[in-house]
Amino acid sequence: MEQETRLANLGVVVSVRGSVVEMRFERHLPAVYSLLRAGPDEEIAIEVLAQRDARHVRGIALTPTQGLARGTKVRDTGGPLKVPVGRGSLARMFDVFGNAIDREGDVSNVQWRSVHRAPPPLARRSTKSEVFETGIKVIDVLVPLERGGKAGLFGGAGVGKTVLLTEMIHNMIGHHEGVSLFCGIGERCREGEELYREMKAAGVLPNMVMVFGQMNEPPGSRFRVGHAALTMAEYFRDDEHRDVLLLIDNIFRFIQAGSEVSGLMGQMPSRLGYQPTMGTELAQLEERIANTDTGAITSIQAVYVPADDFTDPAAVHTFSHLSASIVLSRKRASEGLYPAIDPLQSSSKMATPGVVGQRHYDLAREVRRTLAQYAELKDIIAMLGLEQLSPEDRKVVARARRLERFLTQPFFTTEQFTGLQGKLVSLEDALDGCERILHDEFKDYAERDLYMIGAADEAKAKAKSGKSGPKDASEANSSRGNRGDGKPAAESKRERQSVTPPQSGANPQPKTKPAAAAHES
Repeated sequence: MEQETRLANLGVVVSVRGSVVEMRFERHLPAVYSLLRAGPDEEIAIEVLAQRDARHVRGIALTPTQGLARGTKVRDTGGPLKVPVGRGSLARMFDVFGNAIDREGDVSNVQWRSVHRAPPPLARRSTKSEVFETGIKVIDVLVPLERGGKAGLFGGAGVGKTVLLTEMIHNMIGHHEGVSLFCGIGERCREGEELYREMKAAGVLPNMVMVFGQMNEPPGSRFRVGHAALTMAEYFRDDEHRDVLLLIDNIFRFIQAGSEVSGLMGQMPSRLGYQPTMGTELAQLEERIANTDTGAITSIQAVYVPADDFTDPAAVHTFSHLSASIVLSRKRASEGLYPAIDPLQSSSKMATPGVVGQRHYDLAREVRRTLAQYAELKDIIAMLGLEQLSPEDRKVVARARRLERFLTQPFFTTEQFTGLQGKLVSLEDALDGCERILHDEFKDYAERDLYMIGAADEAKAKAKSGKSGPKDASEANSSRGNRGDGKPAAESKRERQSVTPPQSGANPQPKTKPAAAAHES
């Protein structure tokens, strides 16, 4: 023990300013990114970020600095921050130091690796663009994700962001034989605890790893938790040759933590108060997320946009790394159209004929065009009513409303709340359903038949079950004959509330749909 103490590289604390600690070493100056330990039980961890001169280093504390004072002994661990990797990390929850925080005991069957690793070299990267199927219709059809790519998930509280992430984890583990890794950066502790319980209840915990650095922790800890999570993900990609789904919530908090560290270290801030090294720091993290010849890390990142300003430097730098942007709409969530993805604001670099194929590309464009036309017609419908539209516009509205409802989907992770069995829809089934709706195959079916289903054929089964069904032709003709040319105001009002727009060339038919059913979506 005495020999270990004599051989250890020891230093003393010179000054403490918040989370910034300056130390003096007489024997050997620790390298940048070295992890130092201080305190009676070495409970205080400090990462070296700068060498001041031949004897002094400046570091940022990764833990609270209570009890640290001038003259306190500091021990150089001789290496950087390390985290456990391996099969033993599955179904566990860790902090930035690799300590298990799920009260399930210590981890076993793991190796310890540095969180500072280089991105895979270009020679090892896969140059083939592949679509990453999620089993979620609206994403696979309109915003296809890239295998080994990075997608940004833009959404506030209460629009279904966590549910969407949970469903992706479920689909990845259950149907893609992969590993999922959730990284919480600077978010609420409550959200982490709730997510852990939800994952356990959904049965997806055995094949996932969770790493958290929450908002109550020092900026140094929040700044490194993303690197820790990536190190764990790289093990499954490179050593076990498995596909990894990496979910990060929230990437903006990583940039924010870097800004705090930069300010504490005395760097002059750049535009809007961000650190001058923001682009480099974000690139060092994002470039490690890639697909190689042995496996892929596909990332879904929640992105907070400050004050909804997409020209903010944090948003601009994040956009440059993303291959897809998924925008969640509060308005669609309030209408019950889940997942509440806005198809007109969302975009993907993969939606090109050369990647997804000509048929998929043409269908996606036609779906977007139909939904965009419907959005333009909403003001006219609200002011004048549906009957004032031309027959062609009525067809567009009918298709758009059926497409909106077809692109909803019951999730496996919400079965216990909705009572609806979750659906995993293949890309072919999703494209087939959109094509049939655009060709007016379902024009005689109620819109609610297409709401919260999987493949399009389920709408016909739903109609036959007696819940709702196609319009009866004889009854429709009789209704048109009895009404004549004049239309009472009450009928016009019912037409505007009707969920099924009339066919072209015929007088609009009143619908006797209950109010609850009219607003079920």
